[in-house]
Amino acid sequence: MAAAEPERPAGAATARRLARGCWSAFWDYETPKVIVVKNRRLGVVYRAVQLLILLYFVCGAPGGFRADPGGPHRYVFIVQKSYQDRETGPESSVITKVKGITASEHKVWDVEEYVKPPEGGSVFSIITRIEVTPSQTLGACPESDRVADATCDSDEDCAAGHLDMLGNGVRTGRCVPYYRGASKTCEVSGWCPVEDGASVSQFLGKMAPNFTVLIKNSIHYPKFQFSKGNIETRADGYLKRCTFDEVSHLYCPIFKLGFIVERAGENFTELARTGGVIGVIINWDCDLDLSASNCNPKYSFRRLDPKHVPASSGYNFRFAKYYKINGSTTRTLIKAYGIRIDVIVHGQAGKFSLIPTVINLATALTSIGVGSFLCDWILLTFMNKNKVYSHKKFDKVCTPERSSGSWPVTLALVLGQAPPPPCSCSADPGQAGRPQDEGESRAQAGLSPWPCSTSAPSEQMVDASEWGAGPGPCASEPPQDSRLADPRGLARL
Repeated sequence: MAAAEPERPAGAATARRLARGCWSAFWDYETPKVIVVKNRRLGVVYRAVQLLILLYFVCGAPGGFRADPGGPHRYVFIVQKSYQDRETGPESSVITKVKGITASEHKVWDVEEYVKPPEGGSVFSIITRIEVTPSQTLGACPESDRVADATCDSDEDCAAGHLDMLGNGVRTGRCVPYYRGASKTCEVSGWCPVEDGASVSQFLGKMAPNFTVLIKNSIHYPKFQFSKGNIETRADGYLKRCTFDEVSHLYCPIFKLGFIVERAGENFTELARTGGVIGVIINWDCDLDLSASNCNPKYSFRRLDPKHVPASSGYNFRFAKYYKINGSTTRTLIKAYGIRIDVIVHGQAGKFSLIPTVINLATALTSIGVGSFLCDWILLTFMNKNKVYSHKKFDKVCTPERSSGSWPVTLALVLGQAPPPPCSCSADPGQAGRPQDEGESRAQAGLSPWPCSTSAPSEQMVDASEWGAGPGPCASEPPQDSRLADPRGLARL
């Protein structure tokens, strides 16, 4: 007698059925249901929203592509050329040179004396007024009356050895007469006489508006291997006889100091007396899809320091010149007021790239769906026939009872869940007049029983409570033969 063939474990068969069902369901295709609503007003709203979105992406507004994806503003196709790959912040070098002479009440000044520092970098100062304290030597002298607690009536008011960080030296403990007038101040040991007691003011700004400033700038965009400068490449002495003009001499970066101050909106005489900081901004915005001749510098000028704040308005600095007289060290202290020039270079370059183009096209096409969302919301919320539209748009497909061999039932058993419940929706009103034996004949013929769908007819549809359906689940659905059910359980999902 042959040995009985061992039975395979039930779990393995269940797992195989589950795997086959999942693999088959993976290749199913789902598509949305399209419904055409014949409503002129709603159609106008839909097309208007689409038009606004297209204008948004074509003509330019906040929201498109930029080289910096995390920036606060991003722009679109035509205005900001978001089909291009971009690079911001070019590599830049700046060389400056000032020429001109001027005179004060006591001497003639040339460029070696009034330009600080003399190296010709992107930041430099042109001295326009000075306060000179000559022949200072180390010794003892009255403190400036501008220093707090410097005035005194007797020696008891001056503590010996006291050092005021805002003063000019260490106090000796004596109360001595001031440089002028009848007042007294504490005596200090330091460079004497102190600055406020013997300074002489000189104004250098008489000829300063005619000083010429050469600003030589070259930039490089490493991503695109593009370089350019702001000087005309000519060998006929062009730079020796030209001055800057935005139309006729764009590539002659020689500016008069008065022109810079005027374009910054300042009064030259006032600025020369108090000092200030002027920014010369050079902007290189280059479209590298065009020729290099279309990449040109744009200059702008503005004051950078807060002139309306009395505590910090103006610009000044101090320096000293040292020398020896009869073996003793002597210096001339100079407090200089001037116009500081800051040359600031920035810009961006762009060139066509497929990646930002695809990103922005996909964003534009996706955003068009906002029109459909808005119109669906209007239909479901505000239209008179919103129930009709809702039943037409959303089909409620019930899941009929299935044999234990279908993969949803198998999955429910594996997960410890109960099998899917029988259909609990109302029957299709269109099947109300069919004889009951018709469903039985379909089952006997090997066809599927009636589907339990509540997809409703058009305007004549009424609520489910008015169709006369029985209270039981799938009241008008004929009985099903479990042998004829979909073996994979996919057709009913």
